[in-house]
Amino acid sequence: MAEPLLDVKNLQFRFRGQDQDVVQDVSFRVGRNETLCIVGESGCGKSVTALALMGLLPKDDVRFGGGEVRFDGESFAPSDQGRIAQMRGDRMAMIFQEPMTSLNPAFRIGDQIAEAVERHRQCGRAAARARALEMLAKVGIPAPEQRLDEYPHQLSGGMRQRVMIAMALANDPELLIADEPTTALDVTVQAQILDLIAELQAETGMGTIMITHDLGVVAEIATDVAVMYAGQVVEYGPAEAIFNDPQHPYTIGLMASVPTLTGPRRRLSTVPGSVPSIGQMPEGCRFSSRCPFAAPVCGTRPPLRDITPGHRAACHFAPLELHLERSA
Repeated sequence: MAEPLLDVKNLQFRFRGQDQDVVQDVSFRVGRNETLCIVGESGCGKSVTALALMGLLPKDDVRFGGGEVRFDGESFAPSDQGRIAQMRGDRMAMIFQEPMTSLNPAFRIGDQIAEAVERHRQCGRAAARARALEMLAKVGIPAPEQRLDEYPHQLSGGMRQRVMIAMALANDPELLIADEPTTALDVTVQAQILDLIAELQAETGMGTIMITHDLGVVAEIATDVAVMYAGQVVEYGPAEAIFNDPQHPYTIGLMASVPTLTGPRRRLSTVPGSVPSIGQMPEGCRFSSRCPFAAPVCGTRPPLRDITPGHRAACHFAPLELHLERSA
């Protein structure tokens, strides 16, 4: 098996003043030209995991308890913000969830893209501006010469998101992290943005981490899927295995809550309750307070273990088919 582009092992950290980890023993990997989708409801730790990998958490407020990040064969601690800063915007880039708050309203579009180019490519202003213009055209923004000198408020939501993509890809990164890049966009623009990212990935061979709660998007683009709940990866594996044979009760609940356009009409299933706050996490399995299979054994934390080769779940009762047969 080829070495992955990014290999995260046992990422673990908490914020100052907390007595429990907000992210606990999170591990995943992504290869070149592959897409890892990280899914889960709001508050499960998806975005904060991405921010930690990009070195964007406030260093005085975060306490790393362990973990290792291996990028393109080079290993470093997730707390090594100096090393991460050298790669951020160059070899690793991120598209944020809300482009209106991510773009600086006081600076022109072209200047914001050119800044990253100047910093990492050590080129002059004219060359950086030419690269910004090239990227605006590449991501499909009409009249790029005009847009180069416009401000964010003069662009639509879809165009602002294309600017964010242009900025992220201006230095040809090897890894792209996209944090819900289609949120608040209409369906047509969502499809255009996803198609654009897929085209650029196919062209450059970059690895992609897509953070989303939209399982329709996951089914369309994912190579592998990591299901997160309460700061932990509770199921991980190839997208086909996750969709065809989910093995964690939380994953099953997520799948059941997706509406369908075919078949008989039925009430949507829901996962009862909500993600507990950090100070109220159950002992052992963090999903136990919402799980229909909860039992005394769930007072101990289940390991993330193989169900089939490459498909892992953190549940004492997995494979669930065997548990249900024994209970029948």
